[in-house]
Amino acid sequence: MRLDSVFVSTRAIIHVDMDAFYASVEQRDAPSLKGRPVIVGGHPKRGVVLAASYEVRPYGVRSAIPMARAVKLAPHAVVVPPRFKAYAEASEQVFGIFESFTPLIEPLSLDEAFLDVSGSMGLFGSPGEIARRIRARIAAEVRLPSSAGIAPVKFAAKIASDLAKPNGQTEVREGELLAFLRPLPVSRLWGVGPKTEQTLTSLGLRTVGEVAACDPAWLERRLGTLGPHLWRLGNGIDERQVVPDREAKSMGAEDTFEEDLRDPDLLRARLHSQALRVGRRLRRAGVKARVVQLKVKFSDFEVITRRATLEAPTDDGQALYREASALFERVEPGRAIRLTGVSAQDLHSGGGQLALFGARPRKTEALNAALDRIAARWGTKAVTTADLVEAEPERDPDPESRAAGASQLDPGERKGRL
Repeated sequence: MRLDSVFVSTRAIIHVDMDAFYASVEQRDAPSLKGRPVIVGGHPKRGVVLAASYEVRPYGVRSAIPMARAVKLAPHAVVVPPRFKAYAEASEQVFGIFESFTPLIEPLSLDEAFLDVSGSMGLFGSPGEIARRIRARIAAEVRLPSSAGIAPVKFAAKIASDLAKPNGQTEVREGELLAFLRPLPVSRLWGVGPKTEQTLTSLGLRTVGEVAACDPAWLERRLGTLGPHLWRLGNGIDERQVVPDREAKSMGAEDTFEEDLRDPDLLRARLHSQALRVGRRLRRAGVKARVVQLKVKFSDFEVITRRATLEAPTDDGQALYREASALFERVEPGRAIRLTGVSAQDLHSGGGQLALFGARPRKTEALNAALDRIAARWGTKAVTTADLVEAEPERDPDPESRAAGASQLDPGERKGRL
């Protein structure tokens, strides 16, 4: 493959990544945790670290390491149990901000996404300015830090956002792409894990530039099909498009509980929260669902699903909840449950046939529109239902009780949290 065949990009891709997302949400919601080393995880002697604040990272604490090791590395750190409902709500707000700048959004997880803003510059300015505006809105409206990478190709945008952390942004312009890539270690190339890195090092290839300068046929003889792939990335060739999820055939929300639950009222509260989240997602995407599915995972990991077809498509979270609650009545009572989920399926753009009396749907749509506006400005907890308030107790007012090694999983304290 010759260098003059290199793909020339005219795209503007932004990769936005929330900084230490779970830990940042905890620090936001508990001001006493700001500036302190925070570990989000399960029991100090079991499980793994789900998130580590930047204050605790100098001690070697990272996501996915065992909690027992993390507590030894940073015995002074504050350990908090995860609150997945809070993270999901923050993620919804962040993705709502993305959608106000471009419809071309490719989610990678709750806390990161690619955005193609090539067609948005006429409205919002240069790619760098768009990234700054997005990050400023996340900081003001969600009160969380984020980092962004801007580049003509996806993998370079991802590298740029990594280098911008925490709470910064890095822009790689079209003419700067190869100069940006050349000095980077080969481990930055997608597809290079520890074993491949060792192989490349044994071949005398330590930087991206050295890989890019190789004969791709020579790389293929030594690495198989991975060789030309790495050569292309090293030369800034990444034709992959940002693939939005608007054509998804379903939208859902599910949560794994910190503790197995048996209380039907608490479980219905979880279903209510999930159904409302799905309803908001449907309305943002401009689609309605004809089918509601309930998912339940028991403590022995058995999974069951139940489905119901609606008389007319809906994007109303309350209607989804009523169906999910009715489906829950068909679940064997008394068994311990570790996960529930609600999904909307058979999606359609626009509405279906109106009910005989049209006023009620119009009132429901007006109410949902008002609630969406309130949520966009003040957060999803600004207006909520009584069962959700009762199911989410206030945070422990004593921050010292979260010190590493303190009991974070006492049933009395954890009741009702996700």
